[in-house]
Amino acid sequence: MNSGVSAVLERAYPGARAQLKRRILAGALACFNEQGIEPTTIEMLKERCDASVGNLYHHFGSKEGLVAALFFAAMDDQTVLRDERMAQAQDLREGVAALVYSYVDWVVAQPELARYVFQARSAVAKGPHGPELLQRNRVLGKALMAWFTQPERLAQLRDWPAELFPSLIIGQAENYCRAWLSGRVKSSPGQYREMLAEAAWSSVARPGI
Repeated sequence: MNSGVSAVLERAYPGARAQLKRRILAGALACFNEQGIEPTTIEMLKERCDASVGNLYHHFGSKEGLVAALFFAAMDDQTVLRDERMAQAQDLREGVAALVYSYVDWVVAQPELARYVFQARSAVAKGPHGPELLQRNRVLGKALMAWFTQPERLAQLRDWPAELFPSLIIGQAENYCRAWLSGRVKSSPGQYREMLAEAAWSSVARPGI
């Protein structure tokens, strides 16, 4: 198992008793990334994870439950890094940079999980765990908006709809990260993190600030 993936799964499911669950998740990640989520069958997961069908259903309930558990483990890990960086930001510009840097740095550190997140988001959103994803996104969005809409920070933002800002800040980094993960570009996003942060700042800051 990739050491980075192993560390993420250990943080999500710590302890010796969760060892089988971690092994199933790691095998599922490899299977989903190689085969795609929809084509992957329970039988394929059983073979790849070296686990019984009973183990798979006991720990995750269904294939959809496994897809969601892996997605949420990655999402939570990414959120922890984002929150750590945001907590260090002293002003709006540093906050914008913190969002971009945390996003780029996580993708570079966890390319296998990042690749999975991109393909799994739609499957989770449309599946039985869609309401949980919606609720998690609402909580994350509310926390971000609370930070960005402090009066002294709000005054520095363009007078545009607030719902635009997350896309304006992360969208360019996300687009490049997708291209890198798919092999369409070769240079690591980490090489361009400062440029991407500067582009994000230019997108949301009031002219002249």
